[in-house]
Amino acid sequence: MSLGRRVSKDVAEPYEADRRLAATYRDRLAAATGAEHALRAAQADERPAAELRPLARAFEATLTEVLAAAEAGERVEMGPKVYVTGAQDAKARRAAEIARRRAGARHSVRPWTAEVDRLRTARETHKLSFRPGPAIGV
Repeated sequence: MSLGRRVSKDVAEPYEADRRLAATYRDRLAAATGAEHALRAAQADERPAAELRPLARAFEATLTEVLAAAEAGERVEMGPKVYVTGAQDAKARRAAEIARRRAGARHSVRPWTAEVDRLRTARETHKLSFRPGPAIGV
């Protein structure tokens, strides 16, 4: 007989999916690092824009994947109370929202939150700063 907290079946499924996704975080981070090194090496060699575009897209895709894994890790660390299903009423959704805000203050969740913020910033910086197309003369 289990003495742990009960989790509804609706919540258990996405929670387990997030646990599996969060377990791939380090591998995805290594892939993103490799993609960034490939892009930076091509930039250092001053390769043409046609060669840089696929590398930039690959880097952005790997950043998006590692961000999804980090967000899943954050949700897993927060616990199953923060999950909301479409079948829940407004009261349950509000309780999940409050649980999420409370869980965000825990020390075990803060590193994940910082990592998610860092990855979002890196992805947006890459999107805004990398322009492999032709320059427009003014």
